[in-house]
Amino acid sequence: MAKEEPPSTSKDLQELQKKLSLLIESVQNNPKVVAFLKSPVGQYLDRHPFLTLTLLVFVAVSAVPVGFFLLLVVLTSLAAFVGVILLEGLVISVGGLSLLCVLCGLGFVSLALSGIIIVSYVVVSSLISYWFSPRFHI
Repeated sequence: MAKEEPPSTSKDLQELQKKLSLLIESVQNNPKVVAFLKSPVGQYLDRHPFLTLTLLVFVAVSAVPVGFFLLLVVLTSLAAFVGVILLEGLVISVGGLSLLCVLCGLGFVSLALSGIIIVSYVVVSSLISYWFSPRFHI
């Protein structure tokens, strides 16, 4: 016999859906978001959701390497005030090339993660709609 799920699970899912819809509504009604979506860049990104997701993942993933690079620049600049000017140029050049390589790699990783997220969303939403769709027994 198939095991029936408790009725509280359905109520929990409805509660979660209500909370998520309120969160999405509050973000969509934010004046800054509305102003951005009316701009040409916002309209372009609204028409290209995969590019938007890729850009969002890329920015989120590349924040740490860029932060480390900026920290490296500040520290080497402080060292330059002490008198190590040649070393600063070399370290910033090597650091810049390293950052370029890391960001290129993160760009490809962002594309792959966006693809995985999109496929997972489609699969999960299809499964949920199949599981919770009304079934007629004939």
